[in-house]
Amino acid sequence: MTTEIIDWEEAMEQCGDDEEFLRELLGDLRQEVSAQILKIDGVFLTSPTPPDIFHLIMRAAHVVKGSSSNLMCKHLQETSTRLEESASFANKSMDCDKQNLQIIHSQMRVAFENYKDFLISIGV
Repeated sequence: MTTEIIDWEEAMEQCGDDEEFLRELLGDLRQEVSAQILKIDGVFLTSPTPPDIFHLIMRAAHVVKGSSSNLMCKHLQETSTRLEESASFANKSMDCDKQNLQIIHSQMRVAFENYKDFLISIGV
């Protein structure tokens, strides 16, 4: 099953049916998600020790989850939620399954690439 990139009708409703405002917010989301993905990339490159690795990933994924949720960007919301939950579980169990976190992070990157392609297709 393919998750939709954005629920346009719901997103428009969130923005008071102001399409120009929605487009501006979608562009801002692109920058925010890019910044958070880079933070997570940095975590994997520097390999901090538990629990820091989990906290840093949870925080970045949480930002993406909240921002994408507000704008009804379903695929980004779902993948960032999975990443946040996996990092939280790893933190609680102190089971550093870094490979699993990297897989989910890769899935979030794919969702982000799809999101960027969508923005290009609508001229944002």
